Amino acid sequence: MRRSRLAPALAAVVAAAALAACGETRITEERPTEDDARDLPIAVRPADSGLRSVMWVGNNWDGTASIVDARSFEVLKRGVNLIPDRAEETQRILKNPVATVFYLAINAGPGQGHNQYVDDMFTTMDGKYLAVSRPSFADVVWIDIAKAAAGRTDSIVREQQMDGYRTDHMQVSNDGRRLLVSDSTSRQVIEYSMVDETVGGKVIKLGDRLRTFPSGETPHESNYTEDGERILHASIGRVYTPVDDIDPRDGQLLGLPLAKLGLGALGLDKLLARLPWSALDGAVKSDRWLQYVAADDFEILQRWDMAHELAEAGHPGMSGAVRPIAVHPDGRYLYLQVSFLHGYVVFDTEAADIDGRTGYTLGGEPEPTTGAVVDVVELENRVPRMLREQYVNDSAHHGLSISADGETLCAAGTMDDYAALVDAATGEATYFDATTTGHDYGKPYWTTEGLDETCWVSLSDDDAVAVLSTRTKEEVAYLAVGNHPQRVRHGYVPEAVLATW
Repeated sequence: MRRSRLAPALAAVVAAAALAACGETRITEERPTEDDARDLPIAVRPADSGLRSVMWVGNNWDGTASIVDARSFEVLKRGVNLIPDRAEETQRILKNPVATVFYLAINAGPGQGHNQYVDDMFTTMDGKYLAVSRPSFADVVWIDIAKAAAGRTDSIVREQQMDGYRTDHMQVSNDGRRLLVSDSTSRQVIEYSMVDETVGGKVIKLGDRLRTFPSGETPHESNYTEDGERILHASIGRVYTPVDDIDPRDGQLLGLPLAKLGLGALGLDKLLARLPWSALDGAVKSDRWLQYVAADDFEILQRWDMAHELAEAGHPGMSGAVRPIAVHPDGRYLYLQVSFLHGYVVFDTEAADIDGRTGYTLGGEPEPTTGAVVDVVELENRVPRMLREQYVNDSAHHGLSISADGETLCAAGTMDDYAALVDAATGEATYFDATTTGHDYGKPYWTTEGLDETCWVSLSDDDAVAVLSTRTKEEVAYLAVGNHPQRVRHGYVPEAVLATW
């Protein structure tokens, strides 16, 4: 069901260039010869000569990675240890009372009774090292892939602690030189080097900390724009608090329909409408920002309050906590998952602000004059009676990516136990679940674009990954991995290393 309709003009310059050069195959494994191919983000950039394109699957509760051939879907390696220093790190934490409190809270909250050992991963462009964010250890490490795959315990070549007590999502720059890491409890994103180089006479090493930019409460996901000039970043606020849905302007209070509470007969509905719900919600959930940051100097370019933007567009009471984001190839339209929504929001970054007024200021930044919600797309809600307190980290859906041509969205229906391929222009969805595929789709927690028009979905409750074709709208692979697969990322492994497996 769609609350409104949007039919944006779909531009796919990079995809068209790739198709023209390669015929029916979008990307070949051969060394790219065109500038467009060389500039593709790591998510869909083919491997250079001597490297294999692979998908890295982070098994969060195991602390391991599974490595899958990005084209043949063969599982090349399981159980690659990404926490060889587990005993040492645990002892360090337990010696610090504050760190211990956070360590236990991560286990009880986001970890659902488990330590979170692997959140995100990116390889260096030469395929030698893997950067890994480890939430429970509040660090990011760089691991020698050859050593880790061989089972050696000396695989960590560099480690950096956060200023705070938990790490989360990461993102690598389009050229592979820089890594952004969300410092969850310190309202900032930290930039590190993914290469050894000399810049302006200064020697920079792999893993060096370089710069930071500010975020709202609980920094979450970052994405570089296709031209590499801006960073799109969102903070999600206190998704771990037990009090949810305290703004009744959407017709519900604490997940209960107001119409069924009989408040109108007592006149309480009018009283509720006059109360400052947005202020109360903000006090409980804190700052939830969506912002563009200049990649060159980290200047804050624009900062939006999505709850306010949704209210302006006629959707009051919805959460402003932006979860995973898919960016259309033309850079104009953003597809945003927000807390408690079984679907996504379409945000036009170039449209004029709806009411033309500066209605809020976030961290000293006024409401931008451009940017408007133009659509809210609802996908199937298969748990209509589930209390919002039961949603994992407030996520109805957590995982959204877009095909290279901008035509198809791939959504993880986290609490609904399905994945969906959605036509970006019409909102029509094809669902993948136990009934339609014969495979269990328990708690999908992430989607990412792969090579050859594929979408990879982590099925965290079933310790599996599903591969969907965005072209044929079919499941093309279903792979067993490790315990609680979470993030999946495209990367590389040297063929010489693969030959030793």
